[in-house]
Amino acid sequence: MQLQRTLKYPFHLEGIGLHTGNPASVAVWPGEVDSGVVFFRRDIERRKPIAAISKNVTSTRLSTGIGRDGVSILTIEHLMSSLYGLGIDNAVVEVDGPELPIMDGSAAPFVEAVVAAGIRRQEKTKRYLIIRRRVRAREGEAWAEFIPSRSFKVTCAIDFMHPIINDQEIAIEFNDAVYVKEICRARTFGFLKDVVDLRSKGFALGGSLGNAVVIDDFNVLNEEGLRYPDEFARHKLLDALGDLALLGAPVVGHFRSYRSGHTLNQRLVRTMLERRHIFDVVSAHETARMREMLVEPPAWSEAGALTFT
Repeated sequence: MQLQRTLKYPFHLEGIGLHTGNPASVAVWPGEVDSGVVFFRRDIERRKPIAAISKNVTSTRLSTGIGRDGVSILTIEHLMSSLYGLGIDNAVVEVDGPELPIMDGSAAPFVEAVVAAGIRRQEKTKRYLIIRRRVRAREGEAWAEFIPSRSFKVTCAIDFMHPIINDQEIAIEFNDAVYVKEICRARTFGFLKDVVDLRSKGFALGGSLGNAVVIDDFNVLNEEGLRYPDEFARHKLLDALGDLALLGAPVVGHFRSYRSGHTLNQRLVRTMLERRHIFDVVSAHETARMREMLVEPPAWSEAGALTFT
């Protein structure tokens, strides 16, 4: 039986906002059973909770942001990816401004902090969204879709028509150990030629070689190079998991995408949730029902068994 999970202890991280360029900090606390992931702005009086769910998405331009009553929090996807990747169902996230810190541009600092804080099992079982029928969102040549699958699989393909980022694809059968080892360290990336334009529009004001892979017409400009030969596709997969986390429950199905991003990922999430016949909601204790459906949810590591090195 798979139980819901939260943190054993809170953690705190500080850095800079990728788009605002301002100092940013985040504190993540254990959450109550069935509460999901809930954000608060510490700098706002009479603050209200902002649930990390699709209906609260307010922005998908170069990052995923959520909001409520005019209060927004940007660039949540890397933290959400780390919580989703480690099977954390419930958490309280406090941010001291409008954006989370970008850290090194990957989810690794968040994963390391979660593993150090510890994972605690709770007294109620997880629930899963079992994909029963195909659903797709498309824009031009780009698309993202769910199709039925026995387990949770993710396949992301990209093609930026660039000598370095040309026709990459990453496919995994998901579990938390694979996420920690193969996905969480992949960094966000951008093109040098776009920097001036983005900054003139108020984006990437905090971007640097310390928190992003930067590419010119032919080369990676970071001295240390890439962490993986296909780091760009891996980061797209990392981002996709952060976006899928806004479904509010883990999925059993196959997510596939081609040249997708936050906007298309969220369109797929909304489309799926609007079409209730596409998926079933099954509690982890309904093992007989899962056997009949021929599905098997991810095998989460025991609390304390995961390591980050």
